[in-house]
Amino acid sequence: MNGASREALAAARESLDALTDNTSVDAAKLADELAAVTVLLDREVSLRRVLTDPAQSGEAKAELAQRLLTGQVGGETVDLVSGMVRSRWSRSRDLVDAAEELANTADLTAAQKAGALDDVEDELFRFGRIVTSSTELRSALTDKTAKPAAKGELLRTLLGGKANATTERLVVRLVTQPRGRSLEVGLESLSKLAAARRNRMVAVVTSAVPLSDQQKQRLGAVLAKLYGREMHLNLDVDPTVLGGISVRVGDEVIDGTVSERLGEAKRRLAG
Repeated sequence: MNGASREALAAARESLDALTDNTSVDAAKLADELAAVTVLLDREVSLRRVLTDPAQSGEAKAELAQRLLTGQVGGETVDLVSGMVRSRWSRSRDLVDAAEELANTADLTAAQKAGALDDVEDELFRFGRIVTSSTELRSALTDKTAKPAAKGELLRTLLGGKANATTERLVVRLVTQPRGRSLEVGLESLSKLAAARRNRMVAVVTSAVPLSDQQKQRLGAVLAKLYGREMHLNLDVDPTVLGGISVRVGDEVIDGTVSERLGEAKRRLAG
């Protein structure tokens, strides 16, 4: 997001944090209601254009949101969305993206309050690896002709009782409401959002064999010092790397694997 939308999203995040800091607020319920608002705004193009129309006053847009949502969702959600539409947005689509982010953040906040955020982060990463390694599963989850309800049922069968309830909700929402994103991009966005709950960055570490606890602690400390932020390590084992490790932080890759060094040697010889 750029310009006005970025400022509006920052204000919405602060409002959400203020709400969820209140122990009486059910963050998981808030997440479900914000997800329902996201579906509404994504489907009703004319509505979201009205709610982001710069020619209309913020109060008029907030009153419209209140009339539409009161009785459909809780008061906290009504107040949050009303505050969002009072802000200026560069594009109407940005309002939908923001509502979706807040829904996911509210779910992650519920997991954090329950002491389960680390589990959710790890499960999202592992699910992404399972999808990547199974062409059949990926095809089933991304099939545009399949009904969302059928995809949701498949996921509940796969994850029910095996993953945290927050992980299940996040993945089901992503798969049944992809909004034009690839499954991989959506899962990576969720992982980054989970890490942000602790002000951490995510490093995807690939090694030929599992790292020991001491190696993980040492690597985490080195990366935290390098990037200036606490680092969450998503660990992947791939025997094809032969030895060493590869680390990806965002778009940056630090590759110290034997297979990469052999590849580089071959390229030099060929040149």
